[in-house]
Amino acid sequence: MNKLFFRLLVLLMSLSLIGIILVQVYWFNSSFKNNDEQFKFHVKQVIGNVAEKLQNREAYSFYDKYNHYKDSTGKVPRRDDLLEFYYVQKNPKTNQTIIYSNSIISEDFKISSGLFDKKFDTESFKNFNSRRVTEVYNKNNLDNSGIQESLIPDVKIEKSGNLDILDNAQFEIFFKDIASAMPLQERISKEVLREIIKKELEEYGVKTKFEFGILSNGIQTKVKSDNFKYDIDATYSIPIFTDNEGNEKYKLLVTFPHKKKFLLSELVSITILSIIFTLIIIIAYTSALNQLIRQRQISEIKTDFINNMTHEFKTPIATINLALDAIRNPKIIEDKEKVFKYLEMIRDENKRMHAQVENVLRISKLEKKELNIIKESSDIEEVINDAIEHVNLILEDREGSVDIHFGAVRKTVLLNDVHFTNVIVNILENAIKYTPGIPKIDIYTENIKDMVLVKIKDNGVGMSKIAQKRIFEKFYREHTGDIHNVKGHGLGLAYVKRIVDDHNGQIYVESEKGKGSTFIIKLPLIN
Repeated sequence: MNKLFFRLLVLLMSLSLIGIILVQVYWFNSSFKNNDEQFKFHVKQVIGNVAEKLQNREAYSFYDKYNHYKDSTGKVPRRDDLLEFYYVQKNPKTNQTIIYSNSIISEDFKISSGLFDKKFDTESFKNFNSRRVTEVYNKNNLDNSGIQESLIPDVKIEKSGNLDILDNAQFEIFFKDIASAMPLQERISKEVLREIIKKELEEYGVKTKFEFGILSNGIQTKVKSDNFKYDIDATYSIPIFTDNEGNEKYKLLVTFPHKKKFLLSELVSITILSIIFTLIIIIAYTSALNQLIRQRQISEIKTDFINNMTHEFKTPIATINLALDAIRNPKIIEDKEKVFKYLEMIRDENKRMHAQVENVLRISKLEKKELNIIKESSDIEEVINDAIEHVNLILEDREGSVDIHFGAVRKTVLLNDVHFTNVIVNILENAIKYTPGIPKIDIYTENIKDMVLVKIKDNGVGMSKIAQKRIFEKFYREHTGDIHNVKGHGLGLAYVKRIVDDHNGQIYVESEKGKGSTFIIKLPLIN
């Protein structure tokens, strides 16, 4: 994949993911604000209804007392104040005349001053009744001088009853004047107020804790809930008990201490789903991105591997060809010593190629779990000594040395001699290869609980922290700077890791650039 295209793809994917998260955050904020606005709207309707119910409740209380007294006196009202008016409408085309008359009669009641527990002089309360008559004349039976009472209308409609508007208006003025002089505690109790507010809130679906209080000219009264505290963001107010002049002496305040929790609870289910889906997208994105990066790295590593393998095979093939050409020379073929020398070279190069192929095949079989590893009880120190014998010739060529420090008391483990010998050999060969000077290797063994530890320490170039994390990955090779003669394919330590894991062991490395490396193998002992 092109480097620029890969970076552009990662950038676009990252921007898309960030965009999705920002949209989710914006949606959550918008939903929360909408819920808040809806909550405000419902609460304002609720406290408006509460204020109206408080007013009506007080009015009904006075009205009951008034009607009770009127019914109990049994007095007949006087028909003294008679008000009567006429409205005449005439259609000139049809000569139809409509006459509407309305008579208002007042009924007086003498009401005692003891009715409302107040010391009044005797007051006169009036109730108004109305008599409404509509007459229709189809002919021109009326002259311009006035109404002819002897005429009989073609249609006559009569209605009578209380004049509610006047009656209610006068009564409202009456009870408000009396109520405004009463203490607040006599007009409403906190228990009744709580029930009214609670019922109204339930009707509007506002099911959260509330507190309330009534202020009188800005001063808190005793009509309040026990835990009432004013909160500017969660308190709503409305005037109550306004008097005849429109003065707003009292103000009802309702506050919701758990308002935010209530608003969030309405969004919790959809928010959890949104978070879950967003997390799934993030996990899928990071996984896909990780796979892309890993595949790109593997592609680069495989390219390096093929180049290295080609180089590794090219050299022995060229050497074999040169040796064969030399043997075919008539002068050389007669010289048995030189022929044997070239044949030895061909055999060595062939073994070298065979070893590389075996490495690749072993790793492949390990990954497919096709490698049959038979384990037997073995002495770990004997396996180490056997591995040292395998690298002695290379060490002598480099004038290096291996010092052993066997301190383990218990050293019997269950392992495969051949494969575990290869594990130690691979580590020792790396120690030799990655040491620019004279290789000096120290091997330690010790017991920790039911484990045996094998430490292989060298004085090589060491490795970076990043390399320590990836050194056991297949095909991975750290760049060695000035050391250009180190050849390999990044398969040796991958094989080592697989074999150690198969023996239920652990392997890790401690290293520092320029100060060598220490490979540590932990294996379970046989009890």
